[in-house]
Amino acid sequence: MKTNFLYILFFATIFSCKAQIYPLRTYVEIPENAYLKDTNNELPAYEGTWKGIWNGKTFIINIKKIINNYNVNLKYNKDFLIGKFKVVDSNGLILFDNTSVSDNDVKIHGGKFRKVDDKYSFWYLDSDLCNLSGSIYINFTDSTKTQLNWKSSYTWDIMTEDCQFYNSTVAPEPLPKEIILTKQ
Repeated sequence: MKTNFLYILFFATIFSCKAQIYPLRTYVEIPENAYLKDTNNELPAYEGTWKGIWNGKTFIINIKKIINNYNVNLKYNKDFLIGKFKVVDSNGLILFDNTSVSDNDVKIHGGKFRKVDDKYSFWYLDSDLCNLSGSIYINFTDSTKTQLNWKSSYTWDIMTEDCQFYNSTVAPEPLPKEIILTKQ
């Protein structure tokens, strides 16, 4: 009888050991092996193809939700958005296109909702452009959720002589600094 009780206790302990779940809008330290989950189902509204015009160029971005992905740096799982984009000039020439890269190799990675202004944040890192990096913030312009306000800032933290833009007077602009995007 004592052995049966120990077996039951052992299996009950194993099956009750689940990662703690926190909503995306958690603004305290997240413990290791927790899950920062889209419990309010906010991220799907951002998913899809978005398009806008800036400086005579067409900017198209496809935003996708990634679910329950483990982050080795943060040491917890989380739901987040990623972006794959293409920039086309007014003559139809493709200037930048990373729409065919794998989800693991995207240049735009989602962070979380900012407490200060309720905008969703991304970080940008482009190894093809000498590790150009920066931040992106998006938010809906109204309750229909068919337009996004996009603001970004990016720079080279360190540019070495082996970068093709080292002596260039004009740096590439792969992303708009500010644009209104419309859902397609």
